[in-house]
Amino acid sequence: MVEITVYKNTKHQTVGFRTYGHAEYAEEGQDIVCAAISVLVINTMNAIEAFTDDETSLVSDEVSGKIDFLVKGNPSKGAQLLLDAMLLGLEDMADDEIYRNYMDLTYEEV
Repeated sequence: MVEITVYKNTKHQTVGFRTYGHAEYAEEGQDIVCAAISVLVINTMNAIEAFTDDETSLVSDEVSGKIDFLVKGNPSKGAQLLLDAMLLGLEDMADDEIYRNYMDLTYEEV
């Protein structure tokens, strides 16, 4: 199961996330749940780096599936939009009766 924790600040803005684990929906290389989560997460990090001036921190480990990403300080409007777009995709997956069995989406105030 992929454990996803979305970080929210005291203003309820999305400021980052942590992912850990593998979905185990299918064999490695065929796992559409892991692939979808990876695309949402990695594209969001890349877009924030490419399209905003926000400072971020990133810790990752490919073997465990761990990614810990955080926007330092208050996120720009652009970073906030990108993080919210990622969250929309993750929430849609978590609401799906099949995919929700392979991911756990929680929120944490930071």
